[in-house]
Amino acid sequence: MGHITIRQAAYYHPEHVVSNDYYLEHFQSMGKDIKRFLEVMGRDRRYIVNDKDENALTMGLKAAQKALQEANLQGEDMDMIMFASQTPEYTYPTNALLLHRMLQGKHRTITQDSNANCAGMVSAVEQTSRYMQANPSIRYALVVGSDYSSVHCNTDDEITYPNFGDAAAAVILERSSEQSGFIDSLYYTDSEGSENIMFPACGLSNIYHEDITPEQIRIRWTPFDGTVCVNAAVADMKKLLSRNGLTTDDISAFCLSQFSLKNIELIQEGLGLTDEKFIYVGDEFGYTATSSPFIAFQRGVEDGRIKRGDYVFFWSVGAGWQIPTMLYQY
Repeated sequence: MGHITIRQAAYYHPEHVVSNDYYLEHFQSMGKDIKRFLEVMGRDRRYIVNDKDENALTMGLKAAQKALQEANLQGEDMDMIMFASQTPEYTYPTNALLLHRMLQGKHRTITQDSNANCAGMVSAVEQTSRYMQANPSIRYALVVGSDYSSVHCNTDDEITYPNFGDAAAAVILERSSEQSGFIDSLYYTDSEGSENIMFPACGLSNIYHEDITPEQIRIRWTPFDGTVCVNAAVADMKKLLSRNGLTTDDISAFCLSQFSLKNIELIQEGLGLTDEKFIYVGDEFGYTATSSPFIAFQRGVEDGRIKRGDYVFFWSVGAGWQIPTMLYQY
């Protein structure tokens, strides 16, 4: 049946940069000091959409085009297109279908949107990999993760507004005879906090009511302990290592959710590792949600920290909680 490998990855971000200074001054005018919060989250700057024609779909298209170009492939080569987003530009038609048209895909292409919130792209790559294992007619699959989160934040919310950045990532998966690629995965779900983060906050069925304000539509974030996902992450990584005959020494890179630098440090501590294997880009990009583990991955490839044959962990966490952990050999 062959192995499902990562042929190419790429990312895209807007040109507009917003530094911490803007948010520090913004919230200081409200009597709020968010300096410590930004330090814990690991923020310095972030790329923010400031073009009215740019959105999750257009960013995803640019990431996809870059991945295809660098892989020397065309849209018509893709047998499957998966678009992962929690802020899709459209709910129908699917963004994957629109991407298929923009890339001039062929008729025999499976197109599908998915939404596992911030865990979306890790889940999409995992599910596409397993689908490819089961369907030998799929040679190439394009998985795109893109979120335009900044526009949906309440500007008086010190947790979401200064935290998010906007960006997209794309991964091309290929069926290969090489002894590498997708190895294994685990999911962990705990729905006790399923209402802590909601968008649209009022519910989609209510957005047209006359008494609903824009603030009632935007992201509602109820403060919670963001480290609650750490123990599950450590346990699942250890379990995947054990059942695949590997140790942490075999892993070259950890490409994790960039939601919080503190969470990454706690996972690192739980595994008894130094920080050199943990790729962090959240200081530059802000929190780009679904795409963040794969932006970290591609940065690792670009700077030489990840090479062909290396074992890599991908991990992310979606609101509520849904936590996928995936082991790949690049």
